[in-house]
Amino acid sequence: MNILILGGGGREHALAWAVMQNPKCDRLIVAPGNAGIAQIAECASLDTEDAGAVVELAEAEAIDFVIIGPEAPLAAGVADELRDAGLLVFGPSREAAQLEASKRFTKEICDAAGAPTAGWARFDSAAPAHAHIARIGAPIVVKADGLAAGKGVVVAETEADAIAAVDDMLGGAFGGAGAEVVIEEFMTGEEASFFVLCDGETVLPIGTAQDHKRIGEGDTGPNTGGMGAYSPAPVMTDAVTQAALERIVRPCMAEMARRGTPYQGVLYVGLMIEEGAPRLVEFNARFGDPEAQVLMMRLGAQALDLMQACAEGRLAEMRVNWAEDHAVCVVMAAQGYPGAYGKGDVIGGLETLPESSVQMLFHAGTAARDGKIVSAGGRVLGATARADTLERACEMAYALCDAVDWPQAVFRRDIAWRALGREDNRRAPCTT
Repeated sequence: MNILILGGGGREHALAWAVMQNPKCDRLIVAPGNAGIAQIAECASLDTEDAGAVVELAEAEAIDFVIIGPEAPLAAGVADELRDAGLLVFGPSREAAQLEASKRFTKEICDAAGAPTAGWARFDSAAPAHAHIARIGAPIVVKADGLAAGKGVVVAETEADAIAAVDDMLGGAFGGAGAEVVIEEFMTGEEASFFVLCDGETVLPIGTAQDHKRIGEGDTGPNTGGMGAYSPAPVMTDAVTQAALERIVRPCMAEMARRGTPYQGVLYVGLMIEEGAPRLVEFNARFGDPEAQVLMMRLGAQALDLMQACAEGRLAEMRVNWAEDHAVCVVMAAQGYPGAYGKGDVIGGLETLPESSVQMLFHAGTAARDGKIVSAGGRVLGATARADTLERACEMAYALCDAVDWPQAVFRRDIAWRALGREDNRRAPCTT
């Protein structure tokens, strides 16, 4: 089978790594890829939001299966164009991908399906939004309605902060993505990520994870795209998982089908759990990053079988083979991230790193220059490991971090602290 993966970040490196372990994969192309992906697969320079160019590449390279990684090509309708060309695709249609591309759309689906989520209101002008904030008070959550590269959400601690966020978004800070804002009730509890596959009819759970959004240890400082993740998520007990399926995921998927836009692909279900009751924070129409790294590390070669069955409408016959294990990903970022950061740092020591089915350094923002690997993004590397205990997985992931010769790297030393200190709620940093 010839396979094409669209994307070039840590998520796509993890997907490529898992796909390459499956003997079904005869040839793998990743577009555009990155310096790490180029070590295990072919890379092709391509605008992944240009549906015509993607179809042309797939046909020219005799591709049998296309896996779409990021959200932007989905929102641009690339999956639709590929299907119209007769290609097998893993990823929802443009209409179905509105579950991520429009916060308002998701809230309307939840309301129609009776799925528990935060109270909300939408606005396209500032004055009524300001009045709403004054009525509700703070803390409160302000979201740009459209795709804003993971940056269009502000958890405002004061009414002044909320009003400033509204003004920024409606004032064009996120372009068209902020033409409307959704203002939500602030939810309390513990967050977790729940991942399912859906083929339009069948829903198949494939894993849970928790990530660390804040740049600083102890979950402090500015939000980022994610500084680390671990799987499984302890808060996602069997009872919580079942409640999320029955009260949120299946009703929303049924509502999508009822509207004539059945969902096909992976659904990232962001949850807030309080006293065992889950409420929806958000849907994403793709694997998370860095959650994909820990999920792929645990799923391995079967990930390709599951994605293929999803695309072919055969999920009802599939089962996930889980080991009793844990995976941890520690993100190594450029100095200054999530603010202004430099590029071009030479990263050494990579050729001597241990890489196996249980330990891998995934590349997120790297490039090759003059025969060397250099930093080319904010989040640059994802040190990922799998072991029979969470503690051991942490030790292995941090051993990878410490073996990388990159003095400018920034990374947290306490990934998974909440889970490790769960019994007495103490902060428990991971150390090598």
